[in-house]
Amino acid sequence: MTTPTDQQYQSQLDEKVSRLTGLLSAFDAPAPRVYASATVNYRMRAEFRVWHDGDDLYHIMFNQDTKEKYRVDSFPPASSGINIMMSLLMDKLRDNAVLRKKLFQIDYLSGLSGEMVISLLYHKQLDEEWEEEATRLREELGHTMPVSLIGRARKQKRIIGSDFVIERLPINGESFIFKHIENSFTQPNAQVNCRMIEWALDVSSALDGDLLEMYCGAGNFSMPLAKHFRRVIGTEIAKPSVNAAQYNIDANRLDNVKIVRLSAEEFVEAMKGTRTFARLEGIDLTEYNFSTVLVDPPRAGLDKESLKKIQDYDNIIYISCNPETLADNLRTLCETHKITDSALFDQFPFTHHIEAGVKLSRNV
Repeated sequence: MTTPTDQQYQSQLDEKVSRLTGLLSAFDAPAPRVYASATVNYRMRAEFRVWHDGDDLYHIMFNQDTKEKYRVDSFPPASSGINIMMSLLMDKLRDNAVLRKKLFQIDYLSGLSGEMVISLLYHKQLDEEWEEEATRLREELGHTMPVSLIGRARKQKRIIGSDFVIERLPINGESFIFKHIENSFTQPNAQVNCRMIEWALDVSSALDGDLLEMYCGAGNFSMPLAKHFRRVIGTEIAKPSVNAAQYNIDANRLDNVKIVRLSAEEFVEAMKGTRTFARLEGIDLTEYNFSTVLVDPPRAGLDKESLKKIQDYDNIIYISCNPETLADNLRTLCETHKITDSALFDQFPFTHHIEAGVKLSRNV
């Protein structure tokens, strides 16, 4: 596929900056800090359909406009590790009747750490012969880099190795460890994610008290920000992410972070005292002095109750993957708070998507 030029990238980034600045201008926000992406090898994840053409076998993608398929032998947006493995894996699969039969999709999950998980998706049930061949394939691929394989079929998941990578993110000269689980959400652009975390660290450096993080995932922000706060509670509803977060707490040797499996809405009910949850056993919320809340909601933004609740906190750090719903939420938040910092993180170069951050402080 054709790689866009640096000039094309800068032009599109300028348009994003203009669009975000326009949305935030209604709230007297300072000009956003802009964190650009690399133009190649920036994606840690990639998914491809597989095309069988006689004896040949290769990755394909689909043109978004024409819906026509096209062959993909390399994919510049993906990490260098994914590109290396794309070619090597196909060479191994073409001549393996067991592993290629009914294979229709391949997903790659990589990390800056060099580890990788490759998921092979099938329109057939996987048996012991498949597992033997997959084990042999993993050993061969392992001469190039640490690789695990997962076979997926209807109601089947066979793991050859692990279903996660252990990522190591460099944040302000420190290395933070994160378990990234296959088929669970992780930030796709690792380098820009590091800049996001560094920005959050910067805008929280003068704060104190306790931190509440809603929609915390596996603790992407909770773990590094723990150094700035007395205690941290993160809420997340997805069980695999909660389990990964517990691993990350131990791996980073943190003793002031707790993760609870509650939705944002449920945590608001717990804070109000309108409901009790067994999942909060051993945690007395009345002992916490939440001076700051960090939210990283889905594209729909915050629900009304959560939006109202976070206005109780002096400081709000809002990470958004949809600046339109961010602007809609800011109409409420800026009734009680003022934007003191903003940022654009280009997680998704060469697309229209914008990842943004704003720091709000209570009006005095």
